[in-house]
Order: sequence, then C-alpha cells, then structure tokens
Amino acid sequence: MAKATISSELEPTNTQAASGLSGSWAGQRHSTLHKAAGYLGMLLCVVLIGLPVYWMIIGAFKVSQEIYRIPPTWIPMQPTLENFGEAWRAAPFGRYYINTIITTIFGSGFEVLFAVTSAYAFAFLRFPKKDWLFLVLLAALMVPGQVTILPNYLTIASLGWINTYQGIVIPGASVAYGTFLLRQYYKTLPTEVMDAAKVDGANHLYTMWSIIIPLAKPAIVTMALLSIVSKWNDFLWPLLVTNTREMRVLPIGIFWLMVEEGTIDWGVVMAGTLFVVVPVVIVFLYAQRYIVDGIAAGAVKG
Repeated sequence: MAKATISSELEPTNTQAASGLSGSWAGQRHSTLHKAAGYLGMLLCVVLIGLPVYWMIIGAFKVSQEIYRIPPTWIPMQPTLENFGEAWRAAPFGRYYINTIITTIFGSGFEVLFAVTSAYAFAFLRFPKKDWLFLVLLAALMVPGQVTILPNYLTIASLGWINTYQGIVIPGASVAYGTFLLRQYYKTLPTEVMDAAKVDGANHLYTMWSIIIPLAKPAIVTMALLSIVSKWNDFLWPLLVTNTREMRVLPIGIFWLMVEEGTIDWGVVMAGTLFVVVPVVIVFLYAQRYIVDGIAAGAVKG
C-alpha cells in the first residue's frame, strides 16, 4: 500500500515535468521559426534593394556590349574605367559638384537650424494657440510637395531669383517634418536637467545650445542626414528654377547623360550615377553611429 501511495504521488510530478519540457521545447521551436522568418524577410529586403545597386556598380565597369549581353554577367569580364572619364567629359560634373555642394550645405543647414529652434519652441515654450499651430504643422506634412511647386516658382520669379542659388535653396529651407521629428524627440528628454538649468538662471538660448542640442544629437544628426540626402538628390525643383548648364546640379547631369544622345550608353550613365551616390554613402558611413545611438536611446526611453 505504501509503494502504491508513493507511486501515485510521483506520477503527477513526472507528468508535470514532462509537460513542462514539452512546453519549453514548443516555445523554443516557435522562437526559432520566428527568427528564421525574420532572417528570411531581411534577406529578401537585402536582395531587392542590393541587387539593383550591385548591377549599377558592375555596369559602371562594363563595356556596352557586355551590358546588353544575354544571359547577363554578374562580374565584369573586361573591367574598364573609360565610362567614368566619358561621363565626366560628357557633362560639366565639376561645376555640378560645386552647385550641389553649395545648395546642399546651405539648404540642409537652414533646415536643421529652423527645425532645432522651432521644435524647441513647440516643446518647451508657452505661447498662445501653440496646439493649433502644431496642428497646422501636422497638416503641412500631408500636403504633397508638387502642390507647392507653382506658388514657389511664381514667388521666386517675382523676386528675380530664377537661376540663382537662393532660388534653389530658400523654398526648401524649412520643412515641417524636421520640426515634428525633433519636437517628438525633445519630449523624451529628462525634464530634471532643464529644471536645474532654470534654477541656475539659464535662459532659453543657453538651455537649447548647451543642454538640448547635446542631448538630442542623435536625432539632430538623423534629421540632418535625411535632409542632406533629400537636397543632394533633388531633381525637379532645381530643373524648374534653373535654365543654364552652369547652375545645374548632379541629378540633372545624369539626366542629360541619358538624353543628349539618341542611344543611351548605360555604362556611362551608371558611372555618372556613382558620382552622385558615393558622397552620400560616405556621409552615411560617418553618421551611422549617431543614428544607431538615436535608435537605441529611443528604444530605451520608449
């Protein structure tokens, strides 16, 4: 009887242990399937995004006959650098670089400046109708950029800024997205630091420059990188507001490589495209550590 009692007491324990092991194994299997699905999706994204980029890079080093070859070759059989020289001679890329650098530096600089200051006002200052003004800012995010092209062009033309740097830069010197992004990030910063600055008698300018900007550096760098990429790759507005080759920018230079001749030399076009892509990649590689810090900080602060 005693053995039967002990046996009956041990059976539920063994059953619970087996059930626990089974549940743990099922959980590990479920987690493994989720990881596999995540890696598969990531691999698919890399292929969809990376394949055209890789084709552009190898196309810049191919001769025309190899580019049109079927089946295609994934490694240049006869690598050449002639496409880069032809692209540079086909359009004044030296001048295009100067114009693009000037418009990008000033355009992004003004955009970051206005975003940093206006976001500080929306986040920390008190003034009448602040919430209504912020709603207007959000509404501006919903307006497509193409809608404002005609009013901006008429304004620039009336000021006599056609075919000038200020005509390219000023209409895009401030965008609602930058203010919205930084304002939301400012809201996650610890208020104790600002309160301590107020107790010490710091004014708003000192607080913004010495406290807010250093704390929000990841978000500001992220916003600046988005602005730089947008200004560097801008095509439509510089095309409309300029009318001479001396004021064109790099994306327009690539366009002219495609339309100047009846037959498109894709090797030359892809080489010219690398002229545009490489500087942005270098800037991104420099700024990526700030972007990672910003993502990590946002994840921790919720």
